[in-house]
Amino acid sequence: MSMPQSGELEVAATSLETPADEQAIQGRSLRQIAWRRLKHDKVAMAGGFGIILVTLVAVFASQLNNLLGNQPSERNTNLTSGDTTMPYGRFSGASADHWLGIQPVDGLDILARLIAGARTSLMISVSAMAVSLLIGLTVGIVSGYYRGSVDAVVSRLLDVLLAFPVLLFAIALMSIFAMSPSFLGMKGQTLNFAVLIFVLGFFGFAYLARIVRGQVLSLREKEFVDAARSLGASDWRIITREILPNLMGPVLVWVTLTIPSYILGEAGLSYLGVGVQPPTPSWGNTLNTAGIFFQNDPMFLVWPGMALFLTVLSFNLFGDGLRDALDPKSTR
Repeated sequence: MSMPQSGELEVAATSLETPADEQAIQGRSLRQIAWRRLKHDKVAMAGGFGIILVTLVAVFASQLNNLLGNQPSERNTNLTSGDTTMPYGRFSGASADHWLGIQPVDGLDILARLIAGARTSLMISVSAMAVSLLIGLTVGIVSGYYRGSVDAVVSRLLDVLLAFPVLLFAIALMSIFAMSPSFLGMKGQTLNFAVLIFVLGFFGFAYLARIVRGQVLSLREKEFVDAARSLGASDWRIITREILPNLMGPVLVWVTLTIPSYILGEAGLSYLGVGVQPPTPSWGNTLNTAGIFFQNDPMFLVWPGMALFLTVLSFNLFGDGLRDALDPKSTR
């Protein structure tokens, strides 16, 4: 048996070396995997772009209206007919100065009120979501982690809230506070916003609490929780360090799907006349005003309806995409 020559040994050693152009396989975290799946979902990214656009409009509403040269409370009665109170011209009197036209009777610029209404709708819906998030997380974690009699009481409370006629209660509560000059030091627009946020936020936390409770019931039986408990970790540490981080996926999806429902809730209450009150601009009260004139001026009804529709659609598309990206069993 002949021994291999030195040249043959060099060739064999070279063949075992990894090629220079091949990269070593790197592991990815769950966050990186979710982001990679999300950014390849074109529909979800389009929804995310819509959310960013609406948010920027809401944040810079005053600057945008100043740039366009119109204010939501600026009347242009000289552009409306004294006999019919309708705007002169077609499409609600649209012109170079008033891109979407003006409202009948008072001549308020429609685009300026839509821009300012975006701030109102987002501020109320995000604030109500924060209230629901705080209460829902707390109640769901306590119920699922401690179980027993605590879970039984909380579950029955959630059943009552989910069966409660929220719309009728909201209309009654908003009507009562509308006649109240002040409450807890709040009055006027501040009181109106606070009651809206409370109604939407408090009666919406039950859905999140149900989701969180189910997740916590499963997580508390996992091996990493048992390991932390065996090492002497307190309940607070287990909840904040072990359980809470594993709830972020479902909670993020809930947030993206709840904000649009609260936007619709605020718009619905304002449309019924018990939500945001004029002259404060809101998409809901703009629809309320437009409903009186839609037969003679349909475009006045179209614009706030389109703003509401596109905003809610953007949140829903992004929420669906985020849910698929965070679900490891999803095939999308």
